[in-house]
Amino acid sequence: MSDGIAYQTYSVRRVAAMVLRYWYLLRQSWPRLLDLIYWPAVQMLMWGFLALYITEESNFAIRVGGVFIGAMLLWDILFRGQLGFSISFLEEMWSRNLGNLMMTPLRPAEFVAALMVMSVIRLLIGLIPVTGLAILFFGFNLWGLGFAVGAFFANLIITSWSFGLIASGLVLKKGLGAESLAWSMTFVLLPLACVYYPVSVLPDWLQWIALSLPPTHVFEGLRALLLENRFDGTAMLTALGLNLIYFFAASMVFAWLLRSARWTGALMQTGE
Repeated sequence: MSDGIAYQTYSVRRVAAMVLRYWYLLRQSWPRLLDLIYWPAVQMLMWGFLALYITEESNFAIRVGGVFIGAMLLWDILFRGQLGFSISFLEEMWSRNLGNLMMTPLRPAEFVAALMVMSVIRLLIGLIPVTGLAILFFGFNLWGLGFAVGAFFANLIITSWSFGLIASGLVLKKGLGAESLAWSMTFVLLPLACVYYPVSVLPDWLQWIALSLPPTHVFEGLRALLLENRFDGTAMLTALGLNLIYFFAASMVFAWLLRSARWTGALMQTGE
């Protein structure tokens, strides 16, 4: 097969090579590994002890405390998933290696696939020990929610990839001057996705906006499971449908920004 034909073929080996590159960077830097666990653990302990404080009065309050801890853990999946995607992309920007990568046979879809795999790896490195601490300190077992955890995780990680694509595309186009977007973009969802409170507390006009966001349905599903012992399959399917739409749109935006960066020469100008 000629090189030209090989370039047109999607290569799992090229994706694996990129994942291996990021894995070597991660495992050889203990500060990177510590950061994956440190902040999620601090947040979980803070919210957990707050939940203990407000759950001393009634059984209903105890269940609400579990909702707080569960919501914090699910929010961390969303936030850390996006951050893991974006940081792997920023590694190439910081090392000024992105232009070199784009001159190799590596296709943009393969590059994005590698970033998605690394976001899951980085997320699990932090999530697994933190969920263990939640069991140890507060008796809350996220994994004990059964197959619902898979539905929550899948929907939130897809949302995180969509935001990671948009943030990475903007950094690609505008340079490291837009780097702060990679760290803060997901927080726009925090009040609208109803992480710690139900959609019903929002004004009517804002509820429509909230319900157009996939994470809102995930957090509503978490509350239904913990407070009503009911798995809301409709909410999960709604979240999945919205996620597919947003991920496709984010992929198109990233591809457009990449083409624009190539035409303007921004790939080789990755400074401020």
